[in-house]
Amino acid sequence: MDESAEALRTLLRNPAVVTIDLHRGHLDPEVATLPLPADAAEALVARVVPILDEYRGLGLPVVHLITSYRDPAEILSNPYWRFQAERPASPRRAIAEHNLEGRPGLELMPGILRHGDVTVETKKRYDCFLGTDLEFILRSGGHESILLLGVNTNSCVIATGIAASVRDFSVFFLDEGIATMLGQKLHDAARTVIEASFGWFVTQRQVMDEIRELRTGGDQKS
Repeated sequence: MDESAEALRTLLRNPAVVTIDLHRGHLDPEVATLPLPADAAEALVARVVPILDEYRGLGLPVVHLITSYRDPAEILSNPYWRFQAERPASPRRAIAEHNLEGRPGLELMPGILRHGDVTVETKKRYDCFLGTDLEFILRSGGHESILLLGVNTNSCVIATGIAASVRDFSVFFLDEGIATMLGQKLHDAARTVIEASFGWFVTQRQVMDEIRELRTGGDQKS
């Protein structure tokens, strides 16, 4: 048994599914201000929609985090983002226009949101715990582990995974459900850091097999 499978077997206790920024601001090339490449965005949504439906079918709660800003000042108060906004060659040069209230970028992509899901729209930084009630949702539901999906691997995903880990959640990063606008090299680099210190990348098949096994006679941790 490899390490990720062993971790699932040992630590997958009452999991909650957390998605990060699966919205049009990243994934719809018609309106996105910080877009993934169109083919990567389309492929990610095509993978994630049925995955989330499988989780719901098992009764797992799904929580969606959505970045939202009142105005550019909330964005540009971050010095790194302010610096990047002033650089014409930066992939984040449009950061000051990203997911402002009232813009279509805040809408989750079709098929991502279903009845019964929870949405949290107060995310303003990479760390999904900062300024949101995500931790309250997880603690009040008794969730000890998180299945994490979304974008971007090297920013919001890694920052949220670290924040969850230091709050003593077990964090599993779903391999098929995570991508970045900045390419495979940074995706792989973030994955290396995550797996070294903060959590495990797992496949949907691993997760589903483990949950089903636990519910059909194994240790009832999930």
